[in-house]
Amino acid sequence: MAHLRSRRRIALTVPLGIALAASVGFAPGVATAAPDAPATASAKAEAPKLAYVVNTRTDSKTIAYVKKAIAKADGTVVVAYPKIGVIVAHSANPDFGKQLRKVKGVQSAGATRTSPLTAAGTTEEGAPTLLSKSEAKALKAQAPSAAEPLEADQWDLRAIGADKAAKINPGSKKVTVGVIDTGVDDTHPDLAPNFSASQSASCVGGKADTSAGAWRPEKPDHYHGTHVAGEIAAARNNVGVAGVAPGVKVAGIKVADPVSELFYPESVVCAFVFAADKGIEITNNSYYVDPWLYNCMDDPDQRAIVDAVNRAQLYAQKKGTLNLASAGNSNHDLAADEILDDSSPDDSTPVPRTIDPSECFDLPTQLPGVVTVSATGVQDLKSYYSTYGKGVIDVAAPGGDKYQIPADTPSKNGRILSTMPGNEYGWLQGTSMASPHASGVAALLKSTHPKASPAELQRLLKKQADNPGCPTTPYDPDGDGKVDAVCEGGKNKNGFYGSGIVDALDAVKKK
Repeated sequence: MAHLRSRRRIALTVPLGIALAASVGFAPGVATAAPDAPATASAKAEAPKLAYVVNTRTDSKTIAYVKKAIAKADGTVVVAYPKIGVIVAHSANPDFGKQLRKVKGVQSAGATRTSPLTAAGTTEEGAPTLLSKSEAKALKAQAPSAAEPLEADQWDLRAIGADKAAKINPGSKKVTVGVIDTGVDDTHPDLAPNFSASQSASCVGGKADTSAGAWRPEKPDHYHGTHVAGEIAAARNNVGVAGVAPGVKVAGIKVADPVSELFYPESVVCAFVFAADKGIEITNNSYYVDPWLYNCMDDPDQRAIVDAVNRAQLYAQKKGTLNLASAGNSNHDLAADEILDDSSPDDSTPVPRTIDPSECFDLPTQLPGVVTVSATGVQDLKSYYSTYGKGVIDVAAPGGDKYQIPADTPSKNGRILSTMPGNEYGWLQGTSMASPHASGVAALLKSTHPKASPAELQRLLKKQADNPGCPTTPYDPDGDGKVDAVCEGGKNKNGFYGSGIVDALDAVKKK
């Protein structure tokens, strides 16, 4: 599985066709030559088939011309998104990317993976712990009649006032949060009441499949999306747990490869476009786009990935969707001058490299307009694993921390309890768990301010957050005597919490 996010958002440093303004209008491609001749038959026979994104101008004439060039370069079109100028293609031609980059109208093109197509990119930290039937029975016996049976172990709801917020406004059924993830088990009794099948699909491979159940996890151990969905919108129905916004709808958009569980760019592009076209108001993105933890602009393949994913998420923003993403679990300072990336590519053999975070970007969290979320524990302290960085983190939210143990819960577990496939419940920790808490609060804000744009929702999310400020003592959560991170900034905005920890109660009370 994959992990985190990276430093400053892409801003003025991005060259050429990836001008990241709030539109999908891009500068014309530089090269205008016709495609080269296809590779020889022997080379094609030996080369693996790879997936590619080809990014073009958006007019129909250019799209048609590029499709012909793809065929001429021995490629096949999987799906085209003319509105954003992104074409997904497969080819065994080892020179496919190089040839397409020379085609008139093509602004960037590159492979989306380093290993061949075959018949994890989530951000939880550590394996899950399932709640046993005996533990669940004991908790339900202790539960007050007005609470969900397992809510006593949900310290995270109380930490952001979500339990109190639900009594005022649990969220509107007119608001949907799209969980772009490993799939959502909509048959879970805590998720079924709020699940929106009409806004759900599988985007694996880059093309939306809306057939019944396509959005469900491929395997029981692809639990991540189901856990995230429960954190956002598990219903208050006296069954198990409650979500931050138990009255809103939740949709599942599956993007995880069924074998590797990796989140490839073409699947994520499909997910953002699908969410936008289906009227989803908020997306939660608890992953990074594989196979590169950081996509460097001096590499043509990685540059094309940045271009394609950015076009898709900007399209979603223009259609009214607010996108939130987890910050990652490497405890990296994303405002540093350099970062060691020793996990990329994660679909083949990683090659350690030191990257400049102002030139190499983690997706989708670094893209403009995306809300980047760090994680906290029960003590409102940054979680030991959570990535951070002044000017990078927008807000923080409960993600769990094994070193921060709640005193008022039956299980004394500092992680996050939520739904799991097969009608089960389990604990997880990670920025993967922080982002859905922030998404739930954003859904409450959208319910309270139905006409708010994505930019306005982000402003409100920051305005109503509560900032504990940088720690007054050295940050050493594991107590080994070593400072594990340094928080920079003031009370209003800093590297650990951004504008602060999200506040569900304020989201439904303040105008």
